[in-house]
Amino acid sequence: MSESNGVMMQYFHWYVPEDGNLWNQLAESAQDLAKVGITSLWLPPAYKGAGGGLDVGYGVYDLFDLGEFDQKGSIRTKYGIKAEYLAAIKKAQEAGISVYADVVFNHKLGADEAEEVEATPFDPENRNKTVGDYQTIKAWTHFTFPGRDGKYSTMEWHWWHFDAIDYNDFNGGEKAIYLLKGKEFDLNVDLEKGNFDYLMGCDLDMSNPEVCGELKYWGEWYLDTTGVDGFRFDAVKHVSADFFQTWIEEMRDHAQRDLFAVGEYWSYEIDALQSFIETTQGKVSLFDAPLHLNFHIASKSGNDYDLRQIFDNTLVQQQPTLAVTLVDNHDSQPLQALESLVEDWFKPIAYALILLRREGYPCIFHADYYGAHYKDYGKDGNEYEIWMGSHRVLIDRFLSARQTYAYGEQYDYFDHPNTIGWTRLGDQDHSGGMAVVISNGDDGSKYMEVKHPNCTYIDVTEHISEPITTNDEGWADFRCNAGSVSVWVPQK
Repeated sequence: MSESNGVMMQYFHWYVPEDGNLWNQLAESAQDLAKVGITSLWLPPAYKGAGGGLDVGYGVYDLFDLGEFDQKGSIRTKYGIKAEYLAAIKKAQEAGISVYADVVFNHKLGADEAEEVEATPFDPENRNKTVGDYQTIKAWTHFTFPGRDGKYSTMEWHWWHFDAIDYNDFNGGEKAIYLLKGKEFDLNVDLEKGNFDYLMGCDLDMSNPEVCGELKYWGEWYLDTTGVDGFRFDAVKHVSADFFQTWIEEMRDHAQRDLFAVGEYWSYEIDALQSFIETTQGKVSLFDAPLHLNFHIASKSGNDYDLRQIFDNTLVQQQPTLAVTLVDNHDSQPLQALESLVEDWFKPIAYALILLRREGYPCIFHADYYGAHYKDYGKDGNEYEIWMGSHRVLIDRFLSARQTYAYGEQYDYFDHPNTIGWTRLGDQDHSGGMAVVISNGDDGSKYMEVKHPNCTYIDVTEHISEPITTNDEGWADFRCNAGSVSVWVPQK
């Protein structure tokens, strides 16, 4: 379920400042974002993580603490306090922008007390292989949320609410995935490492009725409290796919409206994404990770990459109505776990490919729009300083062209390895047509039809200053510079 001609923005990256000001920034920016054509915002996890005011949100501790309670050394989250979050949502919605909440159901971190439990250690690289005997361990699995003191929910979490933990050198334990007493790894998960149910922390047991009941109750509370318009599900390949279908149906029934849902199934295997879609009966869209990979490889390969293959084996090619297309995100940015950055020269090309075509629900990354500057340590232990440039000027021009001209039939001209193009012909409410040309090699041109005879077109990117006029049949030789993109629209 994509939103027709909508554009999403991921309104954060991993290294946004830890000053508690993101919600206030959103409230101030909402009107401007709406004006340029952003129709929805994916916001970061808004609840307290184990890292308190420094936590990006994926180390989830207390789903009910939206920056309201003194827990983990902070009242606010990394992004602000609860009142600011609710105000930012309201400002965005008043500007006509839908808001999607980031939901982490896979795990919990930062338990308040340890418990003794029996467990079997498994090989982290092969979850079907044991690496030790069934034994008693001491595990951080008891969550009491003392700062919240039972407000909103009185449930405490114990070891039996989880199926596995990573038990790393605590009380003499070895590094392993410990499957807890009487538990099994979830089915309907990704098959990497034999069974990729376990990711980190205390892994929620989705076969436990108390767990599922609490997550349903929390979702209804969250909808009633925040009024969000949909959800982004984190790490869905590590959770039984059936759970998400049931949960989103329950939320839609509760809200009595059509909540949007998109999952992060970060796999480059298109068959794995198709399997999730089949299990969830198409009720949850997915981010198009294979398309991101194609962009990454193309950006590294220069003119050796065959642009005719840019959409091969992608979700937007095979399931366009369920594909959320993206260039980069907080996991693929430099120094992050899935680092696979699309290089700077290719970013405008990639954004043209997701923003100016008919298929997919495009998502703009905060760091690509605003730029980013940060320092962090790499896997080699060295500290690096990262600068990510802003592509806001071109993205805004693409958004304007999308709003005005990206309608009607789409003719593709994917017939050259280094120069491709397409046209949009417009419809009865949006006339004039549009032509897009891309090259990853030398200066390129593409003879294409826009069905508007003797019409003069200009390049909104301003990469090429000379206009182009179509012939009597509405065709023209549309051009672009080397390693670049040009977007041709009617001259007004």
